[in-house]
Amino acid sequence: MAMSVTQVRLPKKLTDGLDLLVTTGSYETRSDVVRDAVRRFLFEKNIFSLDISGDPVKEVRKIRKKLSKESVNLNELNALE
Repeated sequence: MAMSVTQVRLPKKLTDGLDLLVTTGSYETRSDVVRDAVRRFLFEKNIFSLDISGDPVKEVRKIRKKLSKESVNLNELNALE
């Protein structure tokens, strides 16, 4: 998969949080943490989940149902790469 590079400046407190997720084994790299965070943000903003060919009311209900669940399916988010 082709990837583009985006440089982001973060406060030390945020990079410390990224490093904690890496050192505890939740993620392999800082980039993995950031990619997952961006996927989650885009998913929550419905960037990747809208189907404009179907019934928009049903689609919004489906999205709300997904977002109302306590946890997010990481496999589904990772498939958005």
